[in-house]
Amino acid sequence: MTEKTQAPQAVPHRNGGQPTHTFTFLGTGAGCGVPAFFCDCPACEEARRVPRARRGDCGAVVRGAGTTLVDTPPDLRHQLEREGIRAVDQVIWTHAHFDHLGGLGELEYMVRLGGRQSLPCYASPAAHDGILAEFHYMDDILAFSDLAPADSVELDGVRYTALPVAHAPGTYGYLMETPATRLFYASDTARLPEATAERVRGCDVMALDATFWGRNWSPQSHHSVQEAIEEGLSLDAGTLYLTHLAMHYDTPVTLAELEGFLEPYRGRVRVAADGLTLAI
Repeated sequence: MTEKTQAPQAVPHRNGGQPTHTFTFLGTGAGCGVPAFFCDCPACEEARRVPRARRGDCGAVVRGAGTTLVDTPPDLRHQLEREGIRAVDQVIWTHAHFDHLGGLGELEYMVRLGGRQSLPCYASPAAHDGILAEFHYMDDILAFSDLAPADSVELDGVRYTALPVAHAPGTYGYLMETPATRLFYASDTARLPEATAERVRGCDVMALDATFWGRNWSPQSHHSVQEAIEEGLSLDAGTLYLTHLAMHYDTPVTLAELEGFLEPYRGRVRVAADGLTLAI
């Protein structure tokens, strides 16, 4: 389990406002995780030696007065324990693939044993259907509000806008806005649709899918590292974080090598890490 990052990382805020919330990367890996148990490539071997190179499946948590989960990855129990989270107020999903959904069952115990009536949930209609297909036994405690493209909802003082991205049908990236920060989180996407790209142009922070190092063999659904960098910088991201990193395909790359590759960007492009917390 990756060690918890102790203090929120400061990022430039273009409007000069004071941060009111924190955003934490619960996991930053593609579906296999890093290391993948079946893989002995240099990236996976590095992760077995170096705790900060380890990556669980993608998810995030936004904290202010309350706690909002973005996705429920299979590693959720360990991720929440690592971050000292004892309660979740609501969940918002990007989509319903297993690596972003599989940990939902962990929250059943929190709701039922804690005497709560329900858990507020937000997703696209397609993701809603996919979630209930897998977790039908929780349908009595999942209180869903469906989000259409470009819908916004305010949760715990943060405005979330659901923006379509290039992945499975009904997949969203979320533009998150606080008084200080505009953050766009799209952990699974290929090149952004034009309307989404224009909506997130100039964000203080972007976290983009950067699944592949080397050949991108799923260009309709994911970015390579270089593609993520090119798109993020073309959209004038203040700070760009690379997430959903496979590290071991198509060509393995170690964290040390990837960080070296990013040095010319002088901190504007960074590798996201499990447990990394930003002040937003």
